[in-house]
Formats: sequence, C-alpha cells, structure tokens
Amino acid sequence: MIMVTGGAYQGKLDFVYRHFGLSESDITNGSTCDFEEAFSAKCIKSYHRFIARLIAQGVDCVQFTERLCEENRNAIIILDEIGCGIVPSEKSERKRREDTGRCGCIIARSSDAVIRVTCGIPVYIKGGEN
Repeated sequence: MIMVTGGAYQGKLDFVYRHFGLSESDITNGSTCDFEEAFSAKCIKSYHRFIARLIAQGVDCVQFTERLCEENRNAIIILDEIGCGIVPSEKSERKRREDTGRCGCIIARSSDAVIRVTCGIPVYIKGGEN
C-alpha cells in the first residue's frame, strides 16, 4: 500500500499519474464510488471524502479502513490533510476530522511508502523513492 497525502490542490493526483503511470480509469473517486469498490481499486482519490460518506451512512470508518488495508494491500490511497487550521465548532465536524486522522494513521502504518506532496513536490515520509 502507498499513501499520498498533503493539502488540498497541492498536486497529489498529478504526482500519482506521473510517478506510478496510472491512467484515469485506474483511479477510483472516493467522493462517489461504491464502498465495496475500494477493496479492488488500484488507487482511491479523495479518501477523506470517502470517510465522510462512510460516517454519514453509519459505517465505522476505522474498521472499514483496517479491512481495506488488509484486503487491498497494493492500493494507492490519496488523502487530503484536513487536521490543520481552525478547529470546527460543530461537534460532528470535529469527530469527522478526528476519525479521518485515525484512518490516515492506519493507512500510513500499513503502507510501504507515505509521500507528502506540497506544491507538486513529493517528500517521502516513510519508505523511499522506487
């Protein structure tokens, strides 16, 4: 598993296309895909939005993410960093943010490489460039 993270609009998806040679058909959109599709996806973009959808449907996102990491070990997961900035005043938004962070930790722990992309520049946090 490979995790690609960073702020919104920092070039994560473009990096994945270039570095891993994926095409648009290889990318599953976490904003809209069927939940079960995640277990066979080559790459899931917007996993932070996928987590929000799981929570909205009453699915335990931490358990789901643990299962994903066990069953789809070759996936590339693209996850926006959402924990920076102003803490939301609404309790449900704070919980979603915390759950997203927990899921990110699970993915990072399960990944061979964790890459943070800022301004289109990849920095390897875990693992090394292949």
